[in-house]
Amino acid sequence: MTTPAIPKAVIYARVSDPKQVTRGSGLGSQETRCRDYARAKGYDVVEVFRDEGASGGMIERPGMLTMLAFLTKHRRTTAHVVIIDDISRLARGLEAHIQLRTAISAAGGKLESPSIEFGEDSDSMLVENLLASVSQHQRQKNAEQTKNRMQARASNGYWGFSPPIGYRYDRVAGHSGKVLVPVQPLASVITEALEGFASGRFETQAEVQRFLERDPIFPNNRSGGVHPQKVTQILSQVLYAGHMSVPEWGMYRIPAKHEKLISYETFLKIEERLHGRPVAPARADTNEDFPLRGFVNCACCDRPMTAAWAKGRNGRYAYYWCFTKGCEQARKNIRKETLEANFDRLLDSVRPTQELLFAAHAMLKVLWEQRESSAKEKAAHAARELQAIERKTEQLVARLVETDNRAVISAYEAQLQKLQDRKNLLAEKAASGSKPRKSFEESFRTAFAFLSNPRVLWDSGKIEHRRKILRLLFGGRVQYDISGGLRTPQTTKLFKAFQEFANDDSRMARPKGFEPLTPRFVVWCSIQLSYGRILRS
Repeated sequence: MTTPAIPKAVIYARVSDPKQVTRGSGLGSQETRCRDYARAKGYDVVEVFRDEGASGGMIERPGMLTMLAFLTKHRRTTAHVVIIDDISRLARGLEAHIQLRTAISAAGGKLESPSIEFGEDSDSMLVENLLASVSQHQRQKNAEQTKNRMQARASNGYWGFSPPIGYRYDRVAGHSGKVLVPVQPLASVITEALEGFASGRFETQAEVQRFLERDPIFPNNRSGGVHPQKVTQILSQVLYAGHMSVPEWGMYRIPAKHEKLISYETFLKIEERLHGRPVAPARADTNEDFPLRGFVNCACCDRPMTAAWAKGRNGRYAYYWCFTKGCEQARKNIRKETLEANFDRLLDSVRPTQELLFAAHAMLKVLWEQRESSAKEKAAHAARELQAIERKTEQLVARLVETDNRAVISAYEAQLQKLQDRKNLLAEKAASGSKPRKSFEESFRTAFAFLSNPRVLWDSGKIEHRRKILRLLFGGRVQYDISGGLRTPQTTKLFKAFQEFANDDSRMARPKGFEPLTPRFVVWCSIQLSYGRILRS
């Protein structure tokens, strides 16, 4: 007497959220229930197929496709029973359920479940389709509820999507749910990149890219670099300024509850630079060997000089020369050591005296205190302007509701966005109050170190520091004449002011006090204040 063959079975389990893999409603509990059912039916479970994080509305899932291929391969030799924990595990949509049910039958499988009895008669099919429709409704309802909760949370200032680089989600006292928190020290690197681009320390996005690539903390891609698109995303991400936008929900740069990395004013400067007149990219051949390439012009033709290494009998030699055709000094080599020694002496010549720096430090502190005393009045003025913007916004919204002209609607929406930007900026100024974020010494320590000896940055040897000092010192390129050396260059307003005061025989300030600040000196100090902001990074 022959023993009847034991029916073969496979188990299919699915979860839509990867977190459910480790929870009670995850894949493990589904598999256990299906194995208990197979044991009670006398089935031999030969394979288990799983889909982790696959939506019930999808048809093409890795685990499902693998199972269908397995059934198709063995359908001529063995018929398999496909066991699912519940009808919702197969699909959460009527159309997807019917297609998968048909595909399983075509592959030689028979669908069974401990929760429902599948049949081919009309009544069984009706119940099955009704349950599939209910499952679809539950999926759609869950999606609606999730969206509504996210929208409500976003309106309260909480970001509910993937965190940008430099942030992660964590629980913070005083907030419900998880909030974006900075990831240090990565967040500090991003802050430096953002403020550097806003201040002009990095002239182009390519310079920001190189800065991030050189920093060992910032994560690089597989090729060991940072994609330019990643740089653009970082520079245009308003979340770093403590605000958030969700266009599909009609939210434009509303204040957010998470800790910001930069001020909103800094973000607007970045945005202005991104959408303003494009800046020529930095020279690709700029390197530590020839820091003056591109900044030294030929005195004869006033065209930029080039530089390169040349081979000789006893080794390699570095030269600068004019490459312009028709120039009288074209192709005449200038030793790198000669030209850069001339530039070293030029740097020493623009160094202000110690007495002038002491006087400037003391007078700047007076100006700083004057600004501190007027900060409260400025904050009150910002609050009054903020109220006026609120009223104007309400008027525009009322007009927007009344019109159905697309052109007018677009114009109103553009005005509302500009008002929102102004509103955010004023709110930040009003909230900052009268107390500065940093003390006088903290704000100007780096700036005065540079002003006291500009060649400190040059002697660092870093090409980005050397390029920065060239931009800060000179309003244009420096001319070099083969016979006369470097000609007197045009310096920026900052160092022109130093030279003017030095020519006025400035001396150490007396301890009795200072005379009232003149308009000329206020302008000069304002220039230094702006340079202090540039140099602080």
